[in-house]
Amino acid sequence: MILAKVIGTVWATHKDEKITGMKLQIVQPVNLDYKPKKDFFVAVDSVGAGVGEIVLVVQGSSARQTELTENKAVDATIMAIVDKLDAEMEK
Repeated sequence: MILAKVIGTVWATHKDEKITGMKLQIVQPVNLDYKPKKDFFVAVDSVGAGVGEIVLVVQGSSARQTELTENKAVDATIMAIVDKLDAEMEK
């Protein structure tokens, strides 16, 4: 799973009918201290996350394991909204 922040939403009027109705979010991976990494990608939102929220994202075949995404052309899915993160970081 990837820890990421939702930084935007994608609207696509014309798309494959199998993904019609799916919310597409732009996510940016973050470090444990929530500092953004350089990359970003688009993920299907299966949990109703909003811009600014920290989420857990899965990619590859795991992204197609939800009721919403099963057997669909999806490579990344937001699986959870993070409420709290506890981590001991070395100094």
